[in-house]
Amino acid sequence: MMVLMFVVFWVILIRPQQKQRKALAAKQAALKKGDKVVTIGGIHASVNAVSEKTVSLKVAEGTFVKYDKSAIATVIPSGSKSDDDQSGEVSKG
Repeated sequence: MMVLMFVVFWVILIRPQQKQRKALAAKQAALKKGDKVVTIGGIHASVNAVSEKTVSLKVAEGTFVKYDKSAIATVIPSGSKSDDDQSGEVSKG
């Protein structure tokens, strides 16, 4: 019975988390100049330069910040709209 509970726990909780972590690590390793990203702090930026462990992000015209690659939470696929591409209007729902 304990073995069955462990297997269910593994399949439902642990395995999907490991897959997500591997996918994020692959995206972080594949960062290149021009990619749009969101940091773990919620900053939307574009990649300016990439080194082995850090990435320089352009957050505004003439404003660059340096982050560890591990601080990148999301890589926004090209072709999708990000906050930088929108007009800045907030919809009221």
